[in-house]
Amino acid sequence: MDVPPDFRPPPDLPAAGTTLPEPATGPDEAAPQPPAPSPDAITFEQIRERAYELWERNHRPEGFEIEFWLLAERELRKERDRRKAGEAPTAPRSDAQPT
Repeated sequence: MDVPPDFRPPPDLPAAGTTLPEPATGPDEAAPQPPAPSPDAITFEQIRERAYELWERNHRPEGFEIEFWLLAERELRKERDRRKAGEAPTAPRSDAQPT
């Protein structure tokens, strides 16, 4: 049975012999909040879905998870950049003749 790749980066594990910090327990020990993502940010879920689509389109080869992940990330960034370029207001050309 063919098991599809997970397309998740490995979790950050602490070095051997280190311990994880204790979670905050009181209201005055609020955990720091991660920064809010920008509206242009590419999410982990978007990359994972695109990587899976690429993997399937390429007949599900084994051992290429990282390549598909990086390709998916690159494609999504290019699409985002094209969208941003298309939305940017264009300044009138200075050599254009008035009508």
